[in-house]
Amino acid sequence: MKGPLSSLKVLDFSTLLPGPFASLLLADMGAEVLRIESPTRVDLVRVLPPFDGDSSTSHAYLNRNKRSLALDLKNPAALAVVHKLVAEYDIVLEQFRPGVMDKLGLGFDALKAINPRLIYVSITGYGQTGPYKDRAGHDLNYLALSGLASYTGRRDTGPLPLGVQLADVAGGSLHGVIGLLAAVIARQSTGQGQHVDISMTDCAFSLHAMAGAGYLGAGVEPAMENQALNGGSFYDYYRTRDGRWLSVGSLEPQFMQQFCAVIGRPELAGRGLSPKPEEQKALKREIEIEIEKHDLAEWQQRFAAVDACVEPVLNLSEAVEHPQLQARGLVAAVPRAGKPAQAQLACPIKFSAGLEAPRHTGVAVGAHSAEVLREIGYSEAQIAELKASKLLG
Repeated sequence: MKGPLSSLKVLDFSTLLPGPFASLLLADMGAEVLRIESPTRVDLVRVLPPFDGDSSTSHAYLNRNKRSLALDLKNPAALAVVHKLVAEYDIVLEQFRPGVMDKLGLGFDALKAINPRLIYVSITGYGQTGPYKDRAGHDLNYLALSGLASYTGRRDTGPLPLGVQLADVAGGSLHGVIGLLAAVIARQSTGQGQHVDISMTDCAFSLHAMAGAGYLGAGVEPAMENQALNGGSFYDYYRTRDGRWLSVGSLEPQFMQQFCAVIGRPELAGRGLSPKPEEQKALKREIEIEIEKHDLAEWQQRFAAVDACVEPVLNLSEAVEHPQLQARGLVAAVPRAGKPAQAQLACPIKFSAGLEAPRHTGVAVGAHSAEVLREIGYSEAQIAELKASKLLG
């Protein structure tokens, strides 16, 4: 079975999380992804704990279904290898700072001259232009500068360091895939490739959605706990008697009525739509008092058959075992060479035609170097010579 992206061949020069997560999605959907890795400078994800045996679980997951070619890009001889690859792999994904690939002779203009159909996706913190284009940053910084962190948290304790890398993944990875696929569609009619410039800060900024529309259109500045969906209303998390948490999203009147009935306070239902902050604060306190009277398990039992937009806050171990996620097949057993299969998060995108089962976890640096070079016309003697010159890992 071939995936819907089986016609795509991608050279992935990225490391860490944003680029590799993007190319993971592409590989899961059938694209042929070849990682170009340094034989001397290790991708830090390879040494990121925890480990399953001698391999990082993060690396094994982010790099499944991909091949690896170890190539020293600072060696001038690397250009010839990449030029041969670009004749066949007509999509490049990279996340160096702006200008680095140009200095290596591997920028968009240089490679497009070899293959005019080349689609070149650059994922960076701040984009290819602007005063911050060369500035270092991480997910936390992008969320801070985009304004998202300013109203994500509690007034008393400040912004929250999120448990997931929102700017990296929702910003860089997902928008990178969207831009790449849009360029592929455009190429089908024009025959030409293009450079796709993805800034994680730009993309995080675009996630403001409703709050951004409210500020730009009506001048309403979002702040912590001043909106209906960020803690400014009863729509929130509530601590149970045993120290667990219950999510309450009963915004619509029909859901609020059911929720209030279950907690034994039906008279509260009419207060759910109040626009007054002081009334929402008082309502939240009433709900807090009721939720704290029982353990999470009892609330789960009470709400099990009630359609009120109320769910428990699960630990990851509990989420893995939840019947809904189990039914959706969100955990996959991925083969490993010479070892038992490893459990990993599965591709969440469902196609009626199905997807090929995962082929393998992430591999060692340069595991496919010789194989790839043979495919693009190098002889065994030439491959041995390149290895001896330290060009290959």
